[in-house]
Amino acid sequence: MSGTPAPAVLAVVGAGPRATGLLERIAANAPELWDGTRALHIHLIDPHPPGPGRIWRHEQSGLLRMNSMAEDVTMFTDESSTIEGPVRPGPSLAEWAAQFSGRGPRHAPYAEPADPEVLAELRTLDPADFPTRRAQSAYLDWVFRRVLTELPASVTVEWHRTTATSVTGPPDGRQQVRLDGRDDPLTADLVVLAQGHIGTEPSHEHRAFAAFARRHGRFHLPPAFSADADLSGLRPGEHVLVRGFGLAFVDLMSLLTEGRGGRFRTRPDGTLQYLPSGREPVLHVGSRRGVPYHSKTRYRLQGPRPALPRYFGPEAVDALLAEGRPLDLRRDVWPLMAKEIGYGHYHELFHAHPGRTTLGWEGFAGVYDRLGWYDAEMTELVASAVPDPADRLDFEALDRPLDGLAFASPDAFQDHLRTYVTEDVARRENPEFSADLGAFLALLSLYGQLPRLVESGRLTARSVAGQLDGWWQGFFSFLASGPPGFRLRQLLALSEAGVVRFLGADVRIAADDSTGTFTATSPTVPGHTTRATALIEAYLPGHSLDRTEDPLLRDLHRSGALAEEVVTDPGFTHRSGLLTVSPEDGRLVDPSLGGPHPRRVALGAPTNSRAVAAFARPRTDSPGFRQNDAVARALLRALTEVAPTVSPGAGHASVAV
Repeated sequence: MSGTPAPAVLAVVGAGPRATGLLERIAANAPELWDGTRALHIHLIDPHPPGPGRIWRHEQSGLLRMNSMAEDVTMFTDESSTIEGPVRPGPSLAEWAAQFSGRGPRHAPYAEPADPEVLAELRTLDPADFPTRRAQSAYLDWVFRRVLTELPASVTVEWHRTTATSVTGPPDGRQQVRLDGRDDPLTADLVVLAQGHIGTEPSHEHRAFAAFARRHGRFHLPPAFSADADLSGLRPGEHVLVRGFGLAFVDLMSLLTEGRGGRFRTRPDGTLQYLPSGREPVLHVGSRRGVPYHSKTRYRLQGPRPALPRYFGPEAVDALLAEGRPLDLRRDVWPLMAKEIGYGHYHELFHAHPGRTTLGWEGFAGVYDRLGWYDAEMTELVASAVPDPADRLDFEALDRPLDGLAFASPDAFQDHLRTYVTEDVARRENPEFSADLGAFLALLSLYGQLPRLVESGRLTARSVAGQLDGWWQGFFSFLASGPPGFRLRQLLALSEAGVVRFLGADVRIAADDSTGTFTATSPTVPGHTTRATALIEAYLPGHSLDRTEDPLLRDLHRSGALAEEVVTDPGFTHRSGLLTVSPEDGRLVDPSLGGPHPRRVALGAPTNSRAVAAFARPRTDSPGFRQNDAVARALLRALTEVAPTVSPGAGHASVAV
């Protein structure tokens, strides 16, 4: 029986920015690795629109914003990208938005966003603005449509607006992907899991708080994605405990104030005043540190860009691994990381603000190079070369600003924290302190090196659990992933208006059945207890395969077809809740096979690759882009090697998305 080879088939579960980035790399590498004599059909499976996906979908509040400036967001590789495939530059969000005001060239395929509010925002968007998530949604939608135009004619894409519920199939055969609401499964040669950030069912503690809330008619919100949270049960004037002071809190703060009709107005001195609507609850917020994440910097480097990495690059990781011994993150790795961040900080200080130093850069750097971060000589070097303590990098003070402080009354603490936030915003918007941006860029350069240490098995389980996934991830977010300054100025106005109250550090939450209230205490205000009738957990759901909301992952986990990352020391085991994948090509480790599954790949947030960012700051050699390129090339090679079946038809037609 004669016929044409049936198309090779790739199924991608998830159609958000991670999947879009993978498609972009498939398009870039196809001219080299896909000869076009056989068709390739790609199924995208996601109930949310391709490009933005769930997190960045247009259908969310216009109050929600990114915590990155428009010029710092790109989906495209550039001259900094160390990838095997071709670099294909493209516009950042700011460069793409400029076309709608006539300030920049048009980018094909050109189409103005349908939402008039989004279009108005894009027309006035400054590169240093922090865009709404709806603006980012429009950018990601355009990137996806551009990628479709760049795919070869032999590659077609079909979007299934539903949820994948399971994947089955032998390691040496085609895979069956079942979809919600569809009887017949999709058949694919290879499957990629790119679901992005996934919700989880509540933990034991959160279930206990929920049960308490039901017994007493109270409100409880477990960790959730802000755009999906139902806040309608909170009454005007109700006192609410909020555990978490990061970006999730900032989102909820906006939804419960401006989102309920309140307004901010600017006073003659430039500060903000909040004009309440009367529908707001009262938010009592606390966390482990007791302070909000540091404000994002609003300026650019004033001096030359430092050459990074310098002390914690691939060679440094090689040297650590060559020692052949168990590694403790804080003892063995952090000193190199700290020195890298310090280099970025002082490089900018010495080059951009030499009047605040007593040595020339070459003299300082020559000594800095040969010293360890915690050497006494390093402390002496910095103290002598940088006279003002405000210009020195003090990680301990940055990390725990309330340590050792106690206040006699809640009101005294409110005054202190308002001063702290005011000074933080001022520093992050004053280019005189651009050394902070140098430290930030060095911090970013560290992120791509850490996965190798985990994959090597040399980091101790306690290091992975308490330091890498615990302290380090929290410190990185606290320092590098904070809100824009205007959000913290709004926080100050809400505090002055009494709509937000600060609880302190190391906050402890409990439930009191005798009064039917949630309680909060903190050593920052000794002896004081705050009572409330509602509790919000203001942070994202943690990774958990046991409690995942994703039906496909739940099914694979229960069937034993995927491996959770488990790191073990004598007497201690850490289960991270992350999928274990092969570091080279992202193949999903299947315990029943004793290694990677040849036909299943997983990318992004739920995996132990920990290179999760789906988009990046330009010219930072994004680890996520490197991963996308490596996986796209591996997929194309594998699909080329899959033996084709014979189709009696005339081939597969393109499918509109």
